[in-house]
Amino acid sequence: MKFKEEYESQMVPEWQEAYMNYDDLKTLLKNIQQIRQTRKQNAGVKRTMTLYRAFSGLVQRHNFPINPSRKESESQHIFVNSMNENGDRSYDATYLPLPEEGAECEKEYFRKLDEEFNKVEKFYKSKVEEVMDEAENLSKQMDALIAFRLKADILQGQSGESDVSEPKFEERKLKTVNANKTVPLDIIGQVKVNQTFATPASMVRNVVYASRMTEEDYIKENVKKVEKQLNEAFAEFYLRLRHLKSYSFLNILAFSKIMKKYDKITSTKASDSYMKMVDKSYLGSSNEVTKLMERVEATFIKHFANSNRRKGMNILRPKTKIERHRISFCIGLFVGCSIALVLGLILIIQARKLLDKKGQAQYMENMFPLYSFFAFVVLHMLMYAGNVYFWRLYRVNYPFIFGFKQGTELGYREVLLVSFGLATLALTSVISNLDMEMNPETEEYEALTELLPLGLVLLVTVIMICPFNIIYRSSRFFFLVCLFRCIAAPFYKVTLQDFFLADQLTSQVQAFRSLEFYICYFGWGDFKHRENHCKSSSVYKFFYFVVAIIPYWSRFLQCFRRLVEERDPMQGYNGLKYFVAIIAISSRTAYSLYKGFNWQITSWIFSIIATIYGTYWDLIMDWGLLQRQSKNPWLRDKLLVPNKSVYFVAMVVNVLLRLAWLQTVLNIRVSFIHKETLITIVASLEIIRRGIWNFFRLENEHLNNVGKFRAFKSVPLPFTYHEAANDHDN
Repeated sequence: MKFKEEYESQMVPEWQEAYMNYDDLKTLLKNIQQIRQTRKQNAGVKRTMTLYRAFSGLVQRHNFPINPSRKESESQHIFVNSMNENGDRSYDATYLPLPEEGAECEKEYFRKLDEEFNKVEKFYKSKVEEVMDEAENLSKQMDALIAFRLKADILQGQSGESDVSEPKFEERKLKTVNANKTVPLDIIGQVKVNQTFATPASMVRNVVYASRMTEEDYIKENVKKVEKQLNEAFAEFYLRLRHLKSYSFLNILAFSKIMKKYDKITSTKASDSYMKMVDKSYLGSSNEVTKLMERVEATFIKHFANSNRRKGMNILRPKTKIERHRISFCIGLFVGCSIALVLGLILIIQARKLLDKKGQAQYMENMFPLYSFFAFVVLHMLMYAGNVYFWRLYRVNYPFIFGFKQGTELGYREVLLVSFGLATLALTSVISNLDMEMNPETEEYEALTELLPLGLVLLVTVIMICPFNIIYRSSRFFFLVCLFRCIAAPFYKVTLQDFFLADQLTSQVQAFRSLEFYICYFGWGDFKHRENHCKSSSVYKFFYFVVAIIPYWSRFLQCFRRLVEERDPMQGYNGLKYFVAIIAISSRTAYSLYKGFNWQITSWIFSIIATIYGTYWDLIMDWGLLQRQSKNPWLRDKLLVPNKSVYFVAMVVNVLLRLAWLQTVLNIRVSFIHKETLITIVASLEIIRRGIWNFFRLENEHLNNVGKFRAFKSVPLPFTYHEAANDHDN
């Protein structure tokens, strides 16, 4: 792997602009190389021309001074100067070449080199100052934790009738692992435990049981909660230190590489003096980060890993997920099985002429909606796998954006494995349940095969909630937690992963309706005869509305919660978008069930409003496109995809796929396509639209993080220090 590729692969994506611009400097070196090559060629021509000059004789009659030859290695010098400007040190490498062609290009190279180094130096110093301030804050948090632990031990000793006398026990002092200062018990009076009320349960517990808690209960409960919060805070802080150390190392290596290239092109040793300056600079000589990492490791191992170094370091430095060949093998196996099953399904239908059978219509009305549910899920997972692939390709930091625990995020290969595994099971079930005629003896369909789709749904549900560490447990539980928070909106604080999942659910309306059909068909229908009366039931029709509205209502409540908390009017406008979508979906559903001119007009009006509103929000707010003042006309200033036409195609496709609702309002029918098949196709178009939306939505989020150099999540700290009243009397 070339250095440039390795250099870019190890960058912190959100800090990319703060790294040394290796490409620009390399381009300047190429210009220098071309100029020098041209000069050498011209020098060869001049040497050839001297062969035709007049011969001056072997004896010199006049002794003219001979000019000393110029050695190229002595034709240039570099002097590195350091200057202090407003308290900030900057460096200037002065280039003193002999007057010759190409000197201006080399001056430009060193000017750019100085600019890049000062940028890196300034950024690194600012980040070190930030982590040092944060380290001070974490030290105070640790002092409070140790005091709370000591207080808990005292209360436990008193309740257990310890033989240690209370005055002496009260005077115990604990020393921190990294300093000689003592931590007195009276520090508890200087801090307040932050109450987050992140969940409804925590809110109820704090309101109902706060008055009943004894001091011992209060201390013990807070110690557990604080330990968990500080554990996460230290792990995140250590990750920041690791990235900062890597930033320093990579940039120093980049400057060394680019100067060695310069030496090679110019046949000089300019890199020696320049790299001496780099080594003496704050970037090269500062060791605060290394020392701080050592102190964090020692503190974490002692206080959060019970002095078990291996356990502590496994938390601070989680192992990188190893790409396994068996995953590739299983993907290939399931892809092959899926293709073979699809071809087999087509051949069976053609060979047995099932489309002409009498029970074909009955099958499409009863069985097809059951199996279409798996088609929706698999398609959405395949789109997500494609999203992950392109996010990685264009270095979108999706694990950080979604808040995945380090090392637990699924790659596109893992998602493909699960997708095609489920597709194989579903297709096997379809082929096993492809009978169009009842058994002539029993006049019923086989109960076992008729229950296959229900069994498959139950199997998927069991796997999702399985507590054992199989089939990506951390990802399954992450999904279930986010799903529960979406359902419980607005009682939970809204995070990006919550509203992102809620947006995905708005594109799975038909899948929710398929689940409703499962309950009706197997609960109240006659599955042995493939008969049901679901669509004639008023209860079924009522929930046909409800299940379609739930995802949009959840998203509306999330916007309402953010409007109240953040006081951001844009969240109100976003919530209005989902409210309009609820009206549009409800009116279209009413028209599809009850018909009528009034419902049709209502559907037209609100569907058009929802389409315009949603398209505007997608392109302007979620994707950040259509900016007039952008340097990329009608796009945005920063783009990850080099081919700009991709964005314009995506915008057009987004608009066209949003018009899929026309099939319902215009009551479009295709003679050779069954109505249920047409409904499935329209629903699949919305899933495809959502998959395209996902990439550009996260790209915009990533670029916003890059603009703010926001590469780490903020972990709320458990304690707040407050000054005593008498400290302010003076």
